[in-house]
Amino acid sequence: MTDKCLVYLLGLIILRSNLTGTSGVNETHVFCNSGENVLLLCNNALSDCTSTTWLYDTHSGAVELIAEGKTKNDIERRERLSLGSNCSLNIKKVTKEDHGSYSCRQYVNNKQQGPDARVYLHVLQVSSSSSQTELRPGSSVTLSCLLISHQIPCDTLVQTEDIRLLWVNLAGVDLQTDPRYQVSFSEKCISTLKTTLLNEDHNREWRCQVTQRKEVKASATYTVKYSDHSTTNPSESHTQVIVISAVPAALAVVLVVVLWVICKNRTDNKRRTDSYVVKEKNEHNGTYETINMSIPMPNINDQTDDVTYSEVTALSKKQVQVDNDHSNDTVTYAAIRGT
Repeated sequence: MTDKCLVYLLGLIILRSNLTGTSGVNETHVFCNSGENVLLLCNNALSDCTSTTWLYDTHSGAVELIAEGKTKNDIERRERLSLGSNCSLNIKKVTKEDHGSYSCRQYVNNKQQGPDARVYLHVLQVSSSSSQTELRPGSSVTLSCLLISHQIPCDTLVQTEDIRLLWVNLAGVDLQTDPRYQVSFSEKCISTLKTTLLNEDHNREWRCQVTQRKEVKASATYTVKYSDHSTTNPSESHTQVIVISAVPAALAVVLVVVLWVICKNRTDNKRRTDSYVVKEKNEHNGTYETINMSIPMPNINDQTDDVTYSEVTALSKKQVQVDNDHSNDTVTYAAIRGT
């Protein structure tokens, strides 16, 4: 019976040390995404917050952020800090530099009341190895998820608080089960996601979650955005460039063809019409006229039965003056050659 009591007492001591720490300080862990607003609760708050002091632990010692319920003026981030209800500490637009250990301490008549209430702030941050201008279908992208902690090693967090990092899509499905993605851990609090981008990945959101005892505590997202000219496949873009550059050449070819057709039509029309040539020559006060009429020769393959082709050459002589006194005569000479 005595042995059982000793075991029970030892269990209580271990449980108390886990809840309050080895120095009797109440400890809590808060997780948030970079850029969010966060609220750090003061677990030992009194009814009057004018006795509340908030401290931030640095490598060189503790720095007062709030003293007697008022924000200190000699700190850089004073505009982002304020004292909330129940003496809690509000931090606006958290940055990765805000991670660390915070302590809420109560003073009455310049005497500390009870132990410190310590809050560990862990900041979750997601980044990409490529800039947004480099993202396009077919390119690979590597996303890194980092849980930034202070004073407590990541291995300790994993063992004592069961901290895990998890990549999921918008539906909450673990991407580690999808063969398209390669998820790896360089450390237990640093996880990377690698994949090749597709056309449908435009405006797609990937999320990194941090869980504590399988309960989601915070999540950070990364959204892929393509520029306007990169939403198509690179091979398709190359084809479009070729088509556009070939337009002037195509227009030139069409123009040459049109001109050739016009010239050919004119030549054919000239061949199909009879030629009529009139020549006049004044010689010795006489006028000569020559009339040539040509008829195209038939094709050798055409049937020529009962058809006669002739070439007629007509010569006309008008008002020829002779030496004798005979009256002016009009003489017409004609020659007919048959084929």
